[in-house]
Amino acid sequence: MFLRSLVRPVLSAISSNGTTSKTLLQVEGRSHAASSLFTSTRLRCEAEEGEPQAERDPVKDRSKVIPVETSMKYLKSDAYKTTYGTDPVWKRYRRNFKGAFAPRKTRKTCIRKNMISTGNPCPICRDEYLVLDYRNVDLLTQFVSPFNGEILSYQKTNLCQRRHKELLVAVEKSRDYGLLTFDVPFRAYDYSDYYNPKQESGSSSSS
Repeated sequence: MFLRSLVRPVLSAISSNGTTSKTLLQVEGRSHAASSLFTSTRLRCEAEEGEPQAERDPVKDRSKVIPVETSMKYLKSDAYKTTYGTDPVWKRYRRNFKGAFAPRKTRKTCIRKNMISTGNPCPICRDEYLVLDYRNVDLLTQFVSPFNGEILSYQKTNLCQRRHKELLVAVEKSRDYGLLTFDVPFRAYDYSDYYNPKQESGSSSSS
């Protein structure tokens, strides 16, 4: 019954040339224009067809693939030294989180549909010229501990889960190819602090 009461005023509002007039329809005490009687599906289709697609933000766009050779040259350029200095790429990064304590895990990913979906992307996602590849040894060494050769945790480097997994694969592959090696550094200790000076003097006098 409601649909019949709604259709009758619409039919009466159609003029002889088939167009909808601008007369107002009274439906349950509220006035609606005849031209506004469209379904949500039709409105959505017209919006997709009529409106042009929004231009992609060049700052957040990650659809362009950067070759690993370009990334290796970038790590040795003046632009990289000006941005990061001598510190690792993750050293000056700070996470944004809700509350007083940071979550144990970082976000799943910073890039969705080739676009940065967060305002504070991780140290790798924010710089498109940092490519995690087994040949990019200068970048991989920044995420490996110089003391024991272990890969630093994402809680320290603040990488997103997706980039951290890519880091694990790149480091292991680089080690398999022999590009990334680790040697335990030799440390010289002064053992004279552990000897009793009186015993040394006594042994020297008796001899």
